[in-house]
Amino acid sequence: MSKGDTLGEFEHLLLLAILRLNPDAYGMTLRREIEQRAARAVAIGAVYATLERLELKGLVQSHDQHPAANEGGRSKRMYKVTADGMAAVRCTNNALFSMMDGLNLAELA
Repeated sequence: MSKGDTLGEFEHLLLLAILRLNPDAYGMTLRREIEQRAARAVAIGAVYATLERLELKGLVQSHDQHPAANEGGRSKRMYKVTADGMAAVRCTNNALFSMMDGLNLAELA
C-alpha cells in the first residue's frame, strides 16, 4: 500500500459523513454531522476546501440541487462518494484496524 492510498483524518471523516448523509450530503449537513459525531469544531471553509480536493482526486462527485419552486432558497451542492472514494475509505479503515489489532486501548490510557 502506497502513501497516497490512505486518507488524512479529516478526509476520512468527511467521506464517512457523506456516506451517512446520502442523499442529503451538502456542506452544512456534513459540517454538523462531523461536529456531532466526532465532537470537534469544524470550519465550513475547511469542509469546502476538503470537498474540492476530494473531488479533484476523484473520490467524490457533486451536483447542484435546485430548490423546488415552492421552497425558494438557494441551490445546494450535493456530494456522493465514488467507487475510488469507497476504495480509499476501505484502505484507510483496514490500515487503522490493522494498527489497532491486539491493542487494549483501555490499558494504555
